[in-house]
Amino acid sequence: MNIYVGNLAYRAKEMDIRAQFEAFGAVSAVKIVTDRDSGLSKGFCFVEMPNDDEAKKAIDSLNGNDFQGRALVVNQARERTERAPFQGGGSSGGGPRGPRTGGGNSGGPRGGGGRGDFGGQRSNRY
Repeated sequence: MNIYVGNLAYRAKEMDIRAQFEAFGAVSAVKIVTDRDSGLSKGFCFVEMPNDDEAKKAIDSLNGNDFQGRALVVNQARERTERAPFQGGGSSGGGPRGPRTGGGNSGGPRGGGGRGDFGGQRSNRY
């Protein structure tokens, strides 16, 4: 059975996790999930136990238990769902802006413009 272990201390090592689960039976694998760029733990792992009865005992006993200062979340791992292929991203779309009209103080098709259209002539107060 594949077991999800969450809320894992970032400093937790594979041998520490394995020792916790081996108290309930054989452990065939421990995989700590790490960040692809930094290599640091993401705070969860998966433990594989070949015997389902032993795995269920481990889940019942370790879920909510303190491990290295954190309350573990331990449950049977769900099957991984198929994700849609990566489509790129980062752009909001849009397209070409087209020609820019207007210029100077006219403000273009939306009006507005510069100070020349706003309140008449500027005086030199200083």
